[in-house]
Formats: sequence, C-alpha cells, structure tokens
Amino acid sequence: MTGSLRHSLRLLRWGRILARYGALREIERAAHTPAPLRRLLRLARLGTRQPLAPDYSAAFQAIGPAAIKLGQSLATRPDIVGEEAAHNLLALQDSLPPVGFAAIEREIEASFGKPMGEVFASIDPVAVGSASIAQVHRAVTLEGTPVAVKVLRPGIRDKLAHDIATYEWAAAHAEALGGEMARMRPRLVIANFRRWTLQELDLRREAASASELAEVVAGAEGFRVPFIDWQRTNSRVMTLEWIDGIKLSDIAALKAAGHDLPGIARRLVLAFLTQSIYAGYFHADMHQGNLFIEADGTIVAIDFGIMGRIDRRARVWLGEILHGLTTGNYRRVAEIHFEAQYVPAYHSIDDFASALRAVGEPIRGRAIDQVSYGQMLEALFGITRDFDMAVQPHLLLLQKTMVMIEGLAMALDPHINLWEISGPFVAAWMRDELGPEAALADRLHAGARWLKRLPGLLARVEEAFPPKGGAPEPPPLPDVPLVWRKRDGAGFARHLGSALAGAAVALAGAWVAMRFGWLG
Repeated sequence: MTGSLRHSLRLLRWGRILARYGALREIERAAHTPAPLRRLLRLARLGTRQPLAPDYSAAFQAIGPAAIKLGQSLATRPDIVGEEAAHNLLALQDSLPPVGFAAIEREIEASFGKPMGEVFASIDPVAVGSASIAQVHRAVTLEGTPVAVKVLRPGIRDKLAHDIATYEWAAAHAEALGGEMARMRPRLVIANFRRWTLQELDLRREAASASELAEVVAGAEGFRVPFIDWQRTNSRVMTLEWIDGIKLSDIAALKAAGHDLPGIARRLVLAFLTQSIYAGYFHADMHQGNLFIEADGTIVAIDFGIMGRIDRRARVWLGEILHGLTTGNYRRVAEIHFEAQYVPAYHSIDDFASALRAVGEPIRGRAIDQVSYGQMLEALFGITRDFDMAVQPHLLLLQKTMVMIEGLAMALDPHINLWEISGPFVAAWMRDELGPEAALADRLHAGARWLKRLPGLLARVEEAFPPKGGAPEPPPLPDVPLVWRKRDGAGFARHLGSALAGAAVALAGAWVAMRFGWLG
C-alpha cells in the first residue's frame, strides 16, 4: 500500500469517528473551509448519526493517544477549530486504561538492564495514573524513599510516529490549498506538535524540564516542583518525589482540610507570572489534575511534558501590548505589532489601531474584576484574519495556559481580581526591563559581547585581505570563457530538464493519490 493511500484511509477512518461525535459539522460549515476539504468532510460523515451538540473532547479521546495530544494542542488554536471547539478541547483529559503490570515491569527491567529488585525495593502493580503516553506507579527505593515512577507505554513510540506522519501529510496538503488554510500554517502547528510529543517520549527531557522549572520557581512563595531521582531515570522511565497532597480539583477536600482557597489562588497566579513573565519558561499544562496542595498549602506541579518558552524581547512586547490595551494607548500597541512583524508592513498602522480599539474599549468600560484574560486574548485573535497575521505558536501556548490559570483561580476564589494581582507584578517587571538602568545594562552587555568577538573578527578580515607583499600588485586579468564550462552548462541544462520532468510526474502522482483519497 502506498504512503498516500495509507494516509488517506487512516484520515477517513478518523474522520468517521469525528463525524459520529458531531465534530466535523462546524468545520464543514465554515466559510473559509476550502471546497476540496469540504468534500472530504462530507464523505467522512456519510451515513453517520450525529449528536445535536458536538463533543470534540470525546471524539479525540476515541481516536487514540496521538489524537488526544493533538486535541490538547488544538485547544490553543481557536482560529483553526473555532472558539466553541477550543473551549471544549480544554477539558480533554489525557486518560486511558492502564497497561498490564507485567508489560510495565518488562519495560522497567529492559530500560535499566537489571531486575526490578535491583532498582526498587517495591512497586505497586496498580497504576495511580494512566495517560496516552505513560502511566505512573507508586514505588519505594532501595534507600526506603517513596517515589512516583512514570513509565512509557510499550510500543507508544512507533504508534505516535505513524500517526504524526499522517498529520504531516494532511497538513502539507491542506496548506497547499492556499488562502485561509495557508495563513493558519497547519504545517507549523504539526511541527510544533511533533516537537512537543518527541520531548514527551524521552522522559529524560521531561525530567530536565522539571529540574529547570524548579530553578525558575525557587523564589516563588508557596509553589514548588518535585525533585528528580536521576539515578533511576532514563529515556523510558522517570522517577520523582512522591507527593502527598490534595488535587486542586477536589475543592470540597481542600475546604475540609482548612486550606485558604483565596490564598492558594493568589499564589497560583503569581507563580504563573513568575514563570511566564519573569523567567520566560512556564509549565504549559497546568490543569487541575496536574496540581496538588500539600498540608501547609504549598502548590506542587507535576507532569512536565509540555513547557512553554518566550524570549525576553517577546515578553517585553507582550507586556507593552497588555499595558497599552488596558490604558487605551492603541496607537502604541499597533506600533509594537508592526515592530515585532506580527502584522505585514503593507497594512496601515492606523487601521490596526482602530481594530484594537474595538477590542480594548469594551474592556476599559467594564469593572476591572469583570475583565477576563481569556476573553481579551480571544478578541485579539479575532482580528488576526483581517490583517493577515501569521499565528505565533509560542503566544498561543501562553494563551492556553492563561485561560487555564484564570479558570483554576476563579474556581478557588470567584471574587479574585486577576488584574489587581498581576498589574503590580507586570508593571514592576517592565520598569526593571525598560527603565534606564536596564537600558544601560543592555548596552554594556552588548558592548562586552562585541569586544569579545572583535579579535576573531579582525583575524578573519586579515585572512580575507592579507597585507601586500614586496611584489607589485598584479594587473586585472580578463575573464576568458572556458570550453569545459560551456559543456557543463549544457549538461546542467539537460539534468535540470530531467529533474523538472521527474518533478512533474511526481506531482501528478501526488495529485492522483490525493484525489483517490477524496473519492475513497
């Protein structure tokens, strides 16, 4: 079976599952959906009974592990799947029945190259958590320390590799349709998804993420990360500190234990701001199942498979944008978008400032405790299509996490004022980053870097332009065409013609395969 046919049949099977949950209806109705894709969606739902209300989360759950991960990624893309679907996908729980312990034991022993008894004193055969990529068991080390052991599902790497290859094939064909599909850059979406997933498939990378985040939040009050047992961690097994605490989702248990819920909400928001704004490195999957509250009220985060990173320049731009929207300086916000090249230069700054005003004025006209981070960012995404703005994946991941944090904080304290908490933090950070001392420090740092590079630069210049010797400078020589160069040129032309002909045949074959996929 050819690759194109295999991908087409796999997509058709997935499409029919999505159709049974009503998950294709809105995509098919969307005005910007290309006609070829609309025909494919119509074929996928042929003969299926669809519910009145689509359930996107259940549909992705039914397809399998890779789809669960993709659904969580698409939750950050309301511009692709729509706001309703994005909100629904935020609730997608990465949970699957556990693999039998015998298979898990074989994975552990194979990864360490030794019997289980030489690694752990004991391990509970009943999984305490089971997700699409790995499952977790409680264990005790040879030194008597209770730990959590995360083990990859057997065969998951091959399974995900096949599914992601199909996603890449579908994204390339969708983007080639041009128009709105090209603007949304589905190939980049899948490329980022592939990168995140590959990181999750190497548990050493996840352990490194946990270690880095622990350094970031070391100064954050009431928030910490479990320590990693590096001696019992490899690419397929990760061992970390066992956390005794109450899940953040269990509000009743938190109240019964006497915890200060408003205080927890405040610490959660400040911890997120410390990660995203101060350090530019944040936990990007902070849903309620990944957060525990210890007896003293400390928040402990787990599951570090999806992390976000924002460089300093992007954080400064983002801070100025948020500040400008809340103060009404729409012209400055528009200028920042153009400086950051988020908006193509052929658009008008004044027109863009006017569009931003339409987003900002409803926010400024409402009480500050009624302003939602998520609603504000969704409104911003709503104007991207009109101004041909290419989507910035790192900001979308930040938006998804902000919506999660907002929801968690409001569940803990319905009267929390997120702007009141975050405003002073962001303002102080911007003073540090944009004030005269910071500007001077930046210039000194840049100057020091240039001075360090100067000797190497001078050496390369001297190598390219050596000093003149004692002999006189030779006169300019005429450019004489060579016979063998002409022959090579003719040969090159013949090879180019053959290559173009071969490419034409390949494209024709791809087109036939694609059409075959549409027709079933």
